[in-house]
This record gives sequence, structure tokens and C-alpha cells, in this order.
Amino acid sequence: MNKNEVDKVLGNLVRAVKILEECFEFADLIPEVRTNIVYALPNAQTIDEVAAIEGRITKINNRPKACGYPAFGASSHMARLIIEIMKIDKSLRAGINFSWSEEFSKWLEEWSNKNNILYGYIDRFQEPEEISKIEGRSIPWKVEYLLRKYNTIPRIFYESPGIGKEPLFVLIGENAVEVANLSVRIAKEWKRAREEHS
Repeated sequence: MNKNEVDKVLGNLVRAVKILEECFEFADLIPEVRTNIVYALPNAQTIDEVAAIEGRITKINNRPKACGYPAFGASSHMARLIIEIMKIDKSLRAGINFSWSEEFSKWLEEWSNKNNILYGYIDRFQEPEEISKIEGRSIPWKVEYLLRKYNTIPRIFYESPGIGKEPLFVLIGENAVEVANLSVRIAKEWKRAREEHS
């Protein structure tokens, strides 16, 4: 690993976590499985080349709080997803997951369209049974599905609810700070939209 690149990735993640922790509105978007934010080294091919937050990001006193420090190899699922996405677009090296609900999903689709951000979804019921049964095959299938459906990878997408799976949004970008800033903007505008309609 190139030391300069390692320092850049870890430093960027530290700043991204600070942005998330200072946004109390983001706490509303933390799912039951908790949030993780990942940032990969250029040309990353293994999860050990993708940094994430040890123990993920949780809620404490209704505020987002990182459970640990940024570290390489600290994520499996999100890291593998970013590695697959980087095979399509090497610039998309960062991602975050947050909670899904039907109401939020409808609002976020409209918000994304207004802001010229491509929004997509993965229909888990389209996943062939032989793929879902093989460990590690689902993530490449999901990325292929998005690419077939949208001819690119949407910057914001979610998986439809599946059996025993919590539906989640994924937001991707070029670095962790960019991803955190957009997530915070969404969290604040979503909270404002709900308050206006209450």
C-alpha cells in the first residue's frame, strides 16, 4: 500500500465521520444494522484495501456516533460493493448506507430528480436462486443489474425488501467527504420536508 494514499484515505474518512457526527438529523437515517462509510484505495481489489469505520456508526443520545476508528478491512459488505462498482467506474471509490422507508424513498426519488442525481433500485426478487445461494455472488449480480437497467451505476440506489433483509439505501461518490456531505444534506432536507407536512 502506498503510504501517501493510505494517509489520504484515512484522513478523508476522519473528516467524513466528523461531518456525520455533527449532523443530528442524520441519526434518523441510521438503520438497525447501523451505518458504515467506506473509502477505497485507487485500484482496490480486496476488502483490505478499503477503509471503513470499525464497529460502524450508531446512535447515542439521538446523535450519530462512530463506534471506532477508520481502518482498512473494517467492512465486508460495503467494501465488496465498492470494489465491484470500481470495476465499472474507478472514480467511484466511496459509499455509505442508510435506512429505507417507503415514504422516504418516494421523497428521495423526487429530490434526486430535482438535483439531477441518478436514483435507482435493485429488485431482489429478480435475483436468480442459484446466485443468491452462493456466498459472494449477490454483490456482483446487484452491480450488473444496475448497469443493465441504468447503463451506469446510480449515485443513490436501494434494494427492494427481501426475506430477512433490511432494505437499505446506498449513496456512492468519489471520496468519503463528498458522500458524507451529500448524506447530511439529504438528512436535513428530509427532516425539513417532514416538518413542513406535519
